[in-house]
Amino acid sequence: MKKIWLSLLGLSIALLAFSQNPVSWSFTAKKTSELTFEIHIAATIANPWTIYSQHTPDGGPLPTKISFSANPMVKVNGTPKEVGSMQKKYEEVFEVNVLYYKSKVEFVQTVKLKKAVKTNVAGSVEFMACTEEQCLPARTIPFNIPLEN
Repeated sequence: MKKIWLSLLGLSIALLAFSQNPVSWSFTAKKTSELTFEIHIAATIANPWTIYSQHTPDGGPLPTKISFSANPMVKVNGTPKEVGSMQKKYEEVFEVNVLYYKSKVEFVQTVKLKKAVKTNVAGSVEFMACTEEQCLPARTIPFNIPLEN
């Protein structure tokens, strides 16, 4: 009977950890000129969780990755800028300086329409959320943001 209870407890803890969603995302577009928009991809991160910078070095934890789907009407300029309070910590387990965010971070990407049309920017955000004690499996969140001229 003790083995059954321990098994059920372990399963419950695993399900709770898997079902946790400590990061919520919002996706918006802000028009900055006639054909140019800023795409804002914002993460709100519950305490004590963190997510990693796009610039976390190789050998470290999974960096946040933002991918944009091809759209013949939209040109994506450069890479997303990170706006937030980045923290840096040497992690013995990875033997690298880990770059991460707590509480919130916003990824801002400039895109330009090739001509004045109503279209969208679609893609996904891949990220991993961790605390000092655990990491959740990496997740991929799709987005589809309208661009209205």
